[in-house]
Amino acid sequence: MSTVEPNVILRGGVSPYLADNQRICYVEDTGDRLKLLRGNRYEHFEPTTENEIHDGMQLRVFVWVGGTKLAE
Repeated sequence: MSTVEPNVILRGGVSPYLADNQRICYVEDTGDRLKLLRGNRYEHFEPTTENEIHDGMQLRVFVWVGGTKLAE
């Protein structure tokens, strides 16, 4: 079993379904927008040119750009 190291940190947003411990995660392509399903909505994040060191790991900063509700 391989463990994937986190490579991004998510900033901003208002979703109660995105806890602080879920804001540091791994994404396959750090150059693409990120769309996360949380609760009954998607949270959208865009990559920035910023990096941040967290617990000795360099993480790419993604910023929240909006949310969309699921279609019924």
